[in-house]
Order: sequence, then C-alpha cells, then structure tokens
Amino acid sequence: MSFKYYLGAVIAVPLLPILYFQGKKIRRNVPKLPEAKKPQGYIKTTSEKTLKILTIGESTIAGVGVDFHENGFIGSLAQEIAKETNHSILWRVYAKSGYTAKMVRKRIVPKIEETNADLIVIGLGGNDAFKLNSPETWMFQINLLIKTLKRKFPKTPIYFTNMPPIKEFPAFTSVIKFVIGNLVEILGKRLYRRVQKKSNVHYNNEIITLENWQKKYNLDDDVGVFFSDGVHPSKLTYQIWGKDMAQFIIDREKF
Repeated sequence: MSFKYYLGAVIAVPLLPILYFQGKKIRRNVPKLPEAKKPQGYIKTTSEKTLKILTIGESTIAGVGVDFHENGFIGSLAQEIAKETNHSILWRVYAKSGYTAKMVRKRIVPKIEETNADLIVIGLGGNDAFKLNSPETWMFQINLLIKTLKRKFPKTPIYFTNMPPIKEFPAFTSVIKFVIGNLVEILGKRLYRRVQKKSNVHYNNEIITLENWQKKYNLDDDVGVFFSDGVHPSKLTYQIWGKDMAQFIIDREKF
C-alpha cells in the first residue's frame, strides 16, 4: 500500500502547482458553511435501557452542511439505532472542521467530559488526505488516537466511518479527485488492515459511490442533491450515511 502511495506521489509531483492553484480557487468559490448547532441530544423510547454514543471527528461529524446536529450524521445514526434496538439514545458530538487525526487526539479527546460510553464513532480521513499525509503518518496518528481512547474508555467499541468519497465531490477538479481521491482510499485500506489486528475496533471499508446510493434508495435526482456546497454532505446524504453506518454497527453489536 505504501508503494502505491509513493508511486502516486511521484506522479503527483508535476501536478502540485496545479493542485495548489485549483485548491485556492475552490476555497474562494465554495461557501464557508458553519458547523451544526446543538451537539448533544436524547432520543427517548419505551425501553428502560439508554445507550450513550459519542461521535468524534472532522467537518462531516461536526455537521457542516446542516443547521442542527439532529439533522446531520449523528441524528440519523442515533434515530436508526433507536428504531432498530428500541433503546433510548443519549448522544454527543466532539468534532471540528479542518481537523486531522492528530489534531483530534491532541485537541478534542482531552475535552471529552464523559467517563463512560457504549459506543464511539469516529469520522476522519479527509483532512489527512488534503494535507497529503503518508499512510505511515496516518496510521501512526490513528494508532495513538485508538490507544488514547482505549485508556479513557477501555471497554467501549470504537467504529470508524467510511472514508469521505472525495472522487464524488462536484466542486473538485479531475486533478484533485485523482490525487486526493486515490490517497484517501489508500488511507482507508491501511486503516482496514490495522483494525483487523485490534480488539473491539471496526472500520466500515465500503467505498461510498453516489451511483450505488441512487440505486439503493431509488433516487433519480442529480448528484448535486447529495452536497450542501459541492464538498460537504447535504441533509439527505447525512440521513443515508448515518442510516448505513447504524446498520453496520447493529450487525456487529449485541445491544
């Protein structure tokens, strides 16, 4: 996998000036959307059992693209788990737009107030890819993040979401999709190999494609409906992604 990265790096070197100027143009043209509000919530069911879920990560977990977190990833995830298990759900989000795995470990994890949780869901990868971090750097930081969380929550299962489908982002040029899109998939493959060796850690390695989602959910709309700004998810995407991730978790947990 590292060979693919370094081969890609060699191919990408002549493209770096293009990446730089195209990236600046995209940052100018893509509106800067705020993170979602109200990062904690509660879903009450008829069950006496309550599951406590923590979500940690970058902009998608921070809900960029929707107004409130209940309309974002965690809202959809929690609703689906509550519906399928009939357990009440207490959820909270710890995330920041633009953060890498290293930044999450150093700046977010120390701020987690909870001392126990039934489930931790992590969404990362996009910013590490944008910074062109190598697979070795990525896995070094992911290992540290897992170790840090396991010290704080030794018995809590940890789930990593799918990597962001950068090749599908309509705001990105073909060059950016090629370089960053391939890199994020390499990072995902490294993550998948790593979690196979770790206890109680899982990664949803399904590569998201909008074509598959359109077929699965019978959606005939243009792919633009999946994005709020050409980069971040729309409310529809958060709903689908959260539901899919919830099913991935339910298939592996005995709640």
